[in-house]
Formats: sequence, structure tokens, C-alpha cells
Amino acid sequence: MAENYAADVEQRLRKDAAEVIARYPQPRSAIMPLLHLIQSEDGFVSPRGIALVADVLGLTRAQVSAIATFYSQYRRHPNGEYNVGVCTNALCAVMGGDLIWDELSSYLGVGHDETTEDGKITLEQLECNAGCDYAPVVMVNWEFFDNQTPQSAKQIVDDIRAGKDIHPTRGPEKVHTFKETERVLAGFEDGHVDEGPAAGEATLAGLKIARERGWTSPRPLEGGVK
Repeated sequence: MAENYAADVEQRLRKDAAEVIARYPQPRSAIMPLLHLIQSEDGFVSPRGIALVADVLGLTRAQVSAIATFYSQYRRHPNGEYNVGVCTNALCAVMGGDLIWDELSSYLGVGHDETTEDGKITLEQLECNAGCDYAPVVMVNWEFFDNQTPQSAKQIVDDIRAGKDIHPTRGPEKVHTFKETERVLAGFEDGHVDEGPAAGEATLAGLKIARERGWTSPRPLEGGVK
């Protein structure tokens, strides 16, 4: 990858960065969305991206790197076009997540945070996806694929490699690329926010029962907790 951005690319990134920075009282508060902006361009937090963020925020490269290397969503090397994350935390693991992980890792020939030779898929072993009511869960570019099996998970990656659209259980109508998703995380809307259900039947079951039975949360005591 070139050491510096082409002039037109840098101009576009600086314009987008200025829009992001304007949302915050203190410019340095924009550092995290700006790192997502860099990933939307380069597919990872590149050295040239770190330099650009440091320049627009008036920080040192070391200060920017400290953030970029702390959070796992910031990649230190180029990510695949699709990030396939398999939850292997407790509930997903016992419901089949460990089997899915072993099957996909063997099937794709890559391990955690490794990318297939065609650059299509980066495989990631994830901690909780916050979808325990649909365990085991696989996430592709942060979109949910619920109640998975080793075979259904292999079908997802087969479709990705074949260039087919893949359709999450909840959320947008199709999964968009890693770079497209990163631009959304940087704070730029993609127009897909209202597509598909955000919560499914299992997630809402408790709320439904509470409403049917007239259950409500306890009211605060007068004068505070005693």
C-alpha cells in the first residue's frame, strides 16, 4: 500500500473527517469514528490513516495508535471483504458454537483473525454477540445470523465466496461489505436503518408475557432507597 493517500482521496477523507469532528465539543473525542473512517477506506487502521487522524486532531501518532491497538474492532492488518465472527462464549459454545467454529476454521483453512487467500473472509472467534436468545449466533460484518449449525454457517461462507448476497436474520435486507459497514460506524448513514426487524420473537417473549399479565417494574420509593 502506498505510503501516502492520493491527493483526491486525502481531500475526501479530510472533508469527511471535518464533518465528524464538528459533532463533538472536543475534537479529540472524534478519534474512534475517525479510525472507522480510515477502515472504510483502507480495510484496516493503516499507518497512513493513523498519520492523517493524528494530523486532523492535532495529536501524535502514538496517541492515535494507543486507541487503535486497544480496541479489537480496529484491525492492524487488512481485513477481508466480510468479517465472519463465531460466538464461542458460554451459551453459544454449549449450544453448538464450538462445533461451528471448528467446522468453519477447518473448512476455510484459517484461524482466528486470519483471512482467506482470496481476501473474501476474515474469520474471528468472538466473545458474546448479545444474541443469547438465538444461540448459537454467527455475525457477518456485525449483522446477526441466528440459530446456526455447522452446515448453515458453511452455506454462508460459500455464498460469500460465490459473490451472492447474504441475508441476516435481523437488520438490513442484506449484509454490506466490511468497508461499507465501517463507514456507517464512522457516523455516515447508509439508508438501511429501517430495514428488517431489530428484535425477534424470542427477544420479545418476556415483554409480551409482562404486558399480558400487567407486570410492571417496581416504582422508586418516596425519598429514595431506604
